[in-house]
Amino acid sequence: MIKWIAALLGFMFYGFRGAILGFIIGSLIDNLTSSSRKGGGFGMFGREERVTPGDFELHLLSLSAIVIRADGKVSQQEMDYVRMYFVQSYGKDRANAIFRTFNEVVNKREMNAARIAQFLAQRTQYAARLQIVHFLFSIANADGQVSTAEANKIREIGKYLRLGVKDFESIMAMFFKTTDNAYKILEIEKSATDAEVKKAFRTMAKKYHPDKIQNMDEAYIKGAEEKFRKVQEAYEQIQKERGF
Repeated sequence: MIKWIAALLGFMFYGFRGAILGFIIGSLIDNLTSSSRKGGGFGMFGREERVTPGDFELHLLSLSAIVIRADGKVSQQEMDYVRMYFVQSYGKDRANAIFRTFNEVVNKREMNAARIAQFLAQRTQYAARLQIVHFLFSIANADGQVSTAEANKIREIGKYLRLGVKDFESIMAMFFKTTDNAYKILEIEKSATDAEVKKAFRTMAKKYHPDKIQNMDEAYIKGAEEKFRKVQEAYEQIQKERGF
């Protein structure tokens, strides 16, 4: 609660910038005074202890806003997707409070994708960054398709998050229907042998298997389950094409 009180006071005295600063300072105080936030571990997207919950939420919201605004319009479907994702992760009351800040962020705040993504890259695990990119593609796809502008912006964010090229292409291929997207999802070339296809499937299935993250938030688990399902579908598609 401290972060929201601090944000309100900051807004009253210094406007929107004061609200953002107050939110961050209040989050730091919340983090120091709440025992539930002292024990390390992971929450939404497997954040590490070096990222306070308030910082993580604000930076994730900022990246969401950047993607939503990438094609020059604000889609209600994309806004609703972000709201529902946070409801699943934090509960309705807290999500609504977070989303009030999100409305301000998406409509008014000028944001620097490089600064935000680099901040997260230094403080989160690689698996968490994969999930962040998957989350951003899901937002872009909420209105039925990922536009070129949105895909380019997410690619830029992925570079700042220090994602490997093949990992990024694999996630992106999950949202596009092309002749070779099944191979991209498995991170192999179309010329791969059957044995290489099977090996790639085992590797990707291990990377995204939901059993590895059962101690994380429900929204994170659902994201992993979706990627795992896409990997299975890609493998089955190649099986059918090749007849093995």
